Amino acid sequence: DSVMNGVSVYESRLNMGEKLAAKILREHPDEHIDVVIPIPDTSRTSALSCAQKLGLPYREGFVKNRYIGRTFIMPEQTVRRKNVRLKLNTVKAEFAGKNVLLVDDSIVRGTTSMELVIMAREAGAKKVFFCSAAPEIRHPNVYGIDLPSKKELVAHDRSLSEISEAIGCDWVLYQDLADLEDAVRCLNPAITAFETSTFTGTYVTKDVTKEYLAKLENARNNSAKKERDDSSSRCSTPSHVERAPPPPPYKLESV
Repeated sequence: DSVMNGVSVYESRLNMGEKLAAKILREHPDEHIDVVIPIPDTSRTSALSCAQKLGLPYREGFVKNRYIGRTFIMPEQTVRRKNVRLKLNTVKAEFAGKNVLLVDDSIVRGTTSMELVIMAREAGAKKVFFCSAAPEIRHPNVYGIDLPSKKELVAHDRSLSEISEAIGCDWVLYQDLADLEDAVRCLNPAITAFETSTFTGTYVTKDVTKEYLAKLENARNNSAKKERDDSSSRCSTPSHVERAPPPPPYKLESV
């Protein structure tokens, strides 16, 4: 129910799903798809309108464990992959013997996407297609979102077929940037421009230099984060440090 800059986030996501469906029909008109399955939670709205536009059933094939945090901001790849399995479980009846279209709101490193494709196949899916309601994320964000270094982004320097191979799906499809912008602008025509640096590499401020991006790259890559975590662990209080004894039990005196 959020509204940002006069735009309903819910309605914009509905629009994104419809535009995604239109692109699927343009680029894969003869593909047989049995069911549309969202990656919970935020892609549900886009996946629902996408399924409606395609005339396909919408099903909840993944059940989310709400006690696991966002995997894309976790520091190490092995931890991220492990937590994807802990975060989501499959409903096998929704995958067995079917060609499934998975819809997510974006693909960052591809860690979650790759594990989900594996889980879908393990649940019996014949084919797995993967769609992103956002365009390819190819560049770092410098305005407050801790995206990984660009070399860790699955879409960086990769073609669609290479991304499909990396995450293990039969094909991958991304939203066009123009369609993404139209999905939002139609709800508030007063918006004339968007900050799209993670998709285009063009930053709205003029102080983002190659040197700054290189420094950011070194600070955000996996090895740098691991080094900081190891250093933090060494500085923490050891578990064997002697603790103060508990206070003596309180005694009630008789009057």
